[in-house]
Amino acid sequence: MMLRPRWVAMLVLALAIAAGFALLGQWQLSRAIESGVVVERSTEKVLPLNEIVQPDGPPYDSANGQMVTVDGFWVAGDEQLIADRLNGGESGYWVVSHFITSEGAHIAVARGWAPDKKSAEAARENLQVGTAVEVTLNGRFVAAEAPELPKDGRDSHEMTTVAPAALINIWKGFTDQSVYFGYIVDAKAAPGLAVIDSPVPLEDAALNWLNVFYALEWAVFAGFAVFLWFRLVKDAVEREEEEAAIAAAGTPDALP
Repeated sequence: MMLRPRWVAMLVLALAIAAGFALLGQWQLSRAIESGVVVERSTEKVLPLNEIVQPDGPPYDSANGQMVTVDGFWVAGDEQLIADRLNGGESGYWVVSHFITSEGAHIAVARGWAPDKKSAEAARENLQVGTAVEVTLNGRFVAAEAPELPKDGRDSHEMTTVAPAALINIWKGFTDQSVYFGYIVDAKAAPGLAVIDSPVPLEDAALNWLNVFYALEWAVFAGFAVFLWFRLVKDAVEREEEEAAIAAAGTPDALP
């Protein structure tokens, strides 16, 4: 039965379909492997801020953690305290300032860390007395954090994340100017503060299990194509045997 031209042709067709499914499965598997490969990038090479990210839009993943440099001016009086910030495993406060680049874009800058609120407030008071002198800022660019509501029992105005979406509402004189959706961790600490621990970012690469699942699906489909051919051949054999048995039962020699 299997050697008949009809079934040989159907076998070739089934194998061709199975091969196509296998190729699709291989493609899905390669996509899963590619997503798990860590792409090395030089985050410690200091690059101009406007070369790696542009204001008024979400930054690319490649910009997160990159050391940058930018010229601009501090906006004295816009310093904010950010609570619950770890530095070397110890919880404390960041002092975050408002910075305007020489191109006119606005960005938040973490100036340093203090172990307690009193020390952070003293440093903030010193920073609030400033002059409009252009400076060169060097630090690590970090993607914006989402705003968070204060926990129960805490000051409703206390901030625990560096969220430009919240900061622009309290920056003086800010209306609809360009703003970066991220912030810079200053490589140097402002007077009265400690340098913020800003290690080299770890590259997180995870295998895409959805692609792996699709690859397994295509493998099942390939096997099913061959199984379907086998099942059709088996059904044809059983049907011929049944027809032969009926025909044999109906002949005179088979009668009692």
